[in-house]
Amino acid sequence: MLVTIDKDICTGCQECSEVCPNYAIWGEHGQPQEISVDRCLRCGRCVQKCNSYVSLIEHGYNTYIKKRTERHLPESLSEPLFAANNECNIKKVATALADKDTYTMVQVAPSVREALAEDFGHEFGTFTPGKVASALNTLGFDKVYDTNFFADLTIMEEANELVQRVKNGGVLPMFTSCCPSWVRYLEVNNPELTDHLSSAKSPQQIGGAIFKTYGAKLNNVEPQNVFSVAIMPCTAKAFEAERPEMNVDGLRDVDAVLTTRELAYLIKDADIDFEALEDFSFDAPLGTFSGAGEIFGSSGGVMEAALRTAIELITDKPLPEVEIKSVRSTYGFKEVEIPAGDLTIKVGIVTGLKNIEPLLEKLKAGTLDLHFIEVMTCPSGCVSGGGQPKVLLETEKEDAWAFRRNALYTDDERKIVRKSHENPDIIKLYKEFLGKPLGEMSHKLLHTHYAHVQGASVDAE
Repeated sequence: MLVTIDKDICTGCQECSEVCPNYAIWGEHGQPQEISVDRCLRCGRCVQKCNSYVSLIEHGYNTYIKKRTERHLPESLSEPLFAANNECNIKKVATALADKDTYTMVQVAPSVREALAEDFGHEFGTFTPGKVASALNTLGFDKVYDTNFFADLTIMEEANELVQRVKNGGVLPMFTSCCPSWVRYLEVNNPELTDHLSSAKSPQQIGGAIFKTYGAKLNNVEPQNVFSVAIMPCTAKAFEAERPEMNVDGLRDVDAVLTTRELAYLIKDADIDFEALEDFSFDAPLGTFSGAGEIFGSSGGVMEAALRTAIELITDKPLPEVEIKSVRSTYGFKEVEIPAGDLTIKVGIVTGLKNIEPLLEKLKAGTLDLHFIEVMTCPSGCVSGGGQPKVLLETEKEDAWAFRRNALYTDDERKIVRKSHENPDIIKLYKEFLGKPLGEMSHKLLHTHYAHVQGASVDAE
């Protein structure tokens, strides 16, 4: 299991159960809480919320050392250890980096670049992509790529899938599938509705699939020698990477996932001076991205990125305005109608899974009139993910999420290319390797079927 509550540390305050989107945490007040394996979505909301930690006064220094060792954390780590925690893959990644016969490729999600610096004393939303790329090069990764490229690739598949469903009478509404906690939520609670999910893999998984095919060819290495790493703001991404269907020809798409916090641990453990790092660029071509790829990390960002492409696919005309600010959201549910030529696309943006149930009830009753719905588990999208730097003061969380969101939208505004289908390296990838969106090769590498629930029963209470 990827997320646990340490009974030796938990005080039973039950704040974790209040934020759990699937009611997976239980126990009496004042007593250690437990997580139901069947219901847990691995989202890490409890990890972000937890305030119970190893106290040197109450528990002692030896307990701190013991817990740090049990969690496979670096010996150099000296920050608080909280009761709610997620498994750490640092040693697995370090082993791959030390193996001269292993070719390591790493991808970095957009929400990592505007949050990592917080763990080095910077203000919320400090945007440091150059230092992130530099740190990963210094750690010894052979290739440092950008998940934003694969977000663009996801949009190419997802937008075309949406247009195809709308025009050809496919299953509607279509749900986004890039949030693994949301996918698991639907599988556990409403498995009969999983055909509404886009069949496109998430950018992380698409990136891993491309690493071991096109990326291996680019770098003249054997696919089986590629070790694929993803740096993510999300604890559920490690669960997603381990799903049995996330492979191509028997090779895992992604071999290991590190959260933003864990990357900070790794950098500190390697004694890298983050402040002194010179800016590096992400490696091309799998590090070239549009502004649309950048905004994936914010609630409403996947929707906006998809619409920037889908509308032009439908109308065959340039958008009058690139930005579609009406779909940008924070917490709750938002419904918007978007004109696309003679068609009006009806979309919904759901942030926080406790806001999805009314829509699912309408869907089952046949009264939900929407074409496309973005669903994010975390309260402001990936910028507030369970693997992000922990914001200890409740009063600062909204500000932290807002500054992180603004960093993504500001970088989008700076980009010359702001639509996924206009990314020249995406165009080149289809021309040289994939063929066309929704084509045979694309379906093999970039699509999947969400039906299997790993380690859970769909009948769980």
